[in-house]
Formats: sequence, C-alpha cells, structure tokens
Amino acid sequence: MLSKVFSAALYGLDAYLVSVEVDLNPGGPNGPRMMTVGLPDTAVKESRERVLSAIKNSELLMPEDEIIVNLAPADLKKEGSAFDLPIAVGIAASMDEIGQRDRLAEFLIMGELSLDGTVRPVRGALSVAVCARDAGIPGVILPRQNAREAAVVEAVRVYGVDTFREVIDFFNGLADIQPTQLDWQAMLAQSSRHRVDFADVRGQIQAKRALEIACAGGHNVLMIGPPGSGKTMLARRIPTILPSMSFTEAIETTKIHSVAGVLTREEGLVGRRPFRSPHHTISHAGLIGGGMIPRPGEVSLAHNGVLFLDELPEFQRRVLEVLRQPMEDETVTIARASMSLTFPARFMLVAAMNPCPCGYYGTARCQCGVAAVHHYMQRISGPLLDRIDIQVHVPAVAYRELRQAQTGESSQAVRERVERARHRQRQRLEKENIFCNARLNSALIRKYCGLDEAGEKLLEQAIQSMGFSARAHDRILKVARTIADLDDIDRIQPDHLSEAIQYRNLDKMFHSDILLTRSNAGFGLF
Repeated sequence: MLSKVFSAALYGLDAYLVSVEVDLNPGGPNGPRMMTVGLPDTAVKESRERVLSAIKNSELLMPEDEIIVNLAPADLKKEGSAFDLPIAVGIAASMDEIGQRDRLAEFLIMGELSLDGTVRPVRGALSVAVCARDAGIPGVILPRQNAREAAVVEAVRVYGVDTFREVIDFFNGLADIQPTQLDWQAMLAQSSRHRVDFADVRGQIQAKRALEIACAGGHNVLMIGPPGSGKTMLARRIPTILPSMSFTEAIETTKIHSVAGVLTREEGLVGRRPFRSPHHTISHAGLIGGGMIPRPGEVSLAHNGVLFLDELPEFQRRVLEVLRQPMEDETVTIARASMSLTFPARFMLVAAMNPCPCGYYGTARCQCGVAAVHHYMQRISGPLLDRIDIQVHVPAVAYRELRQAQTGESSQAVRERVERARHRQRQRLEKENIFCNARLNSALIRKYCGLDEAGEKLLEQAIQSMGFSARAHDRILKVARTIADLDDIDRIQPDHLSEAIQYRNLDKMFHSDILLTRSNAGFGLF
C-alpha cells in the first residue's frame, strides 16, 4: 500500500518541502529489503537499520515486503538522519498501523531514530517550521528537544515527541500531545542577560572609550597591547554594551546556529548577541564556511554579533585574507559544482594582538630585533588593516588601578549611550536601508559626513602626513560621524575628527619608518 508523509530538507539556511513516499512490494524469503531513491546521501541510506529496529522495538508489525522509499523532489540532494521518523511513519501507514491516514497531510515530520525507537534531535528545526508555515501545513512533529526552537514560528502548531511509538499513538488518537507554547518576548529578555560587566575592567579608559565608539557605530576594532593588559577581558564584554537584539535579528541568528548544529537546546531562541572566538589554528573553511554540503562558518555564526580574533598575527595569512569579502559585503557565498549557497555575515570584527612576538615591545623585557618586529607586524596585510576602523592601544594596567576600590561604569550605562547613538543613526539612515554608520558607502559618506573649513584642513593635513589610503579616509569620516552621534551633534566638529584620526595608529606605522628606527622605541608610536 502506498503512503505519503511530508518532511523537509535543508538547503543553506532555508528548508524545502520533501514528500516521503513509501510503497510495499512482495519481498523475498530473506526478510524486508528497503530501497531509498531521490538522491539520498549515506546517512539517509543507512536509515534502513535504524528504522526497522525502531519499528520492531516499538512493538509494531514488521514489514516482510520490499520497501520502496522515494524522497521527492528527486533532483535535489537529501542529507542527514532527519528522514528516519517520516520514513518509519510512512512504513507504519503502509502496514495499516495508522487508522487515521488522512491526518498525515496535516503534519510535517522530522526526527532521527535510535534503535529502541527514541527520537533524537535534528538540525534546522526553525527553518523546518518556517517551511511548514509557507507550505500551508498547520502542524509540525519534531523531537522534543527541537520543539521550543520551532515554536518561535507563529501560525504553526509544534508537537514535541520522545518516541516513535508516541507518534503512532498520536495519529491513532491514543496519545494526547499538547502543542508547545512559547513566550518569545520573555525568552528574548531572559536570554539577553549577561554574566559579565564592563565595570569589571579596571583602568583602560581610552580602550573603553574606543569600544564604546565602535559599538555605537558598528565599527571594526583592533586592540594592541602587551599580554595581560585586558584585551580579551574587554572583548568578551563588548556584547554587553551592544544594542539589544530585535526579534528579527534573533530569528536570523537562531536559524544560522540551528542549521550549523550549535544551538543550545534549552535556549530555543538566540537572544544574546553572538560572541565567536575561533582559535588561530582555524582553517579558512572553518572561518568562512564550507564542506561538501556547505555549512556556516564562524563569520556567519557571528552574524548580528562579534567575531573576536585573538592573537591576530598568529592566524594564517590566507585565513585572514578571506575575511575581506564578508567584511565588505556582509555575506559569504560558497560555490560548489552542484550548488551555490549564500550565508549572512554581518558582524563586528574585534581583533587583539601583541606589539611584537614576545609582547613587550618598548620595555626592557623585549628582546625582539627590529626585523622580527617588522616581520610580525607585516603579517597583517594593508588591505585588511584598511577595513578596521578603530585601532587602539591597550597598555599594561598600573598597580594603583588594579587595587582601587572604585569600579568603572557599568555595561548598562554605556549601552544606554550606545543605543541613543544608534537611534540617531536609524532615524537618519532609515531611507537608506542601513542601520549604522559603519555601513555607509562613499555616496552616503559625502551626504552625511560633511566637514566645515577647519575640519577639511585637519583631514587634509592628516592624510598628507600619515599616508592614509582612500579607504582609511572614508573610515575616519564614519568614525567621526559616530563620535558626533554620541555627543548628540548633527555636524561633525574638528574635535570629533581629531579623535577619529587618532584611531588609525597602525596606518601610521605601516606608512612610516618608525619600526626601523629603534631609537623611537616605546608605546608612544601606538
């Protein structure tokens, strides 16, 4: 008997509807043989053993006929173990184990089966629920661990199950499974709480100011300083001063994390801005994304959040260079012979590095030669450096600052200023379809970053004396625009521009002979 069950397959961040068609034909004397067609991968083909064992251990009738499973549309690749549950339900329906077969059309079913019939979680539950909604299917049956994630989608009833037998009893009216209810507003508020605070950081007034500006305008930032100066500590607190995530941003981020298989099952919705900190040994595929069937990389997992690269010069140069395109386009396109997928990658890059191989350049502890320091700094290419708006020195913290009883400003106080500045930017840029100053293109810079006569002279002098590139020129103006927004001023003033210029220290190093003149040693060059 022929039966049909609806399921879904992932394609990038989205899911498309798959019809799981099951037919039974008279089999041979050696027991049931299952053939799966429709471009299944190895994991799908291996479902035979899992499905048949789950049916047997759920005390249902075992098929003795040949089982033909077709995954339609047949011209798109199907991967993963999430088709186990719909295939098993289709076999049960063909064996007349389901009395109300017409109810199958009301549900989209996904889940991996254990040999004992337990339903295991799958990737991409949020995308699957969106697929069901768009296809007009009112219900979704998923593993219970995925139910909260999928329940974020309105207009779809999500049923979380633990076992295959529970699904069969549900269709036969023997089990009452209640749809998963979710208050996404409360979930978003709860998950947005942080365990760290900017008040934990002692000293580093200049670095805190630079990070506030970076968060207010969405700018990329590079921190340079000796080991133990607090660079990583500062970076990990950046999400606490970024604006709170909107529901749309939370859905986008959750989709990526779900498809990548890194979503915490208890969360259901990513309400805290991501903070991704890959190790410097990461490959370019791990950073950007890839694989035979492309998966999101770290730049996409950091979407709407922070990508932190500690010990920046230790990353392979090839790995760093692949960052240039997503930093400009805010997307990553991964092309394969059979497909081309695009993942979002709108992140704030935060990088940290030592000033020399040993980290103590400019002090008596440093034994690095001039050539070694120069080679170390040259590991960061000029084009990549151009794309970093703010470069700030993070010096060693003085003993008195470490021991002082008074704490600094809290993250909440800083975030309030950041959100006010972002609000000004959203109002100004609403018609441009962008949300922060870091996304201004050349035309919009001319439109919104005008200077008075004093500002023009100051910028001209800085470019001529420090050898800034055209891209650095644009980024100075964008940072100055953000500083003006923090001051609640409509027009960029010379002091805003002067502060923005000071955040291009590495440009000065790369376009001068300072590194080659040991007599100028000291952190003053930063």
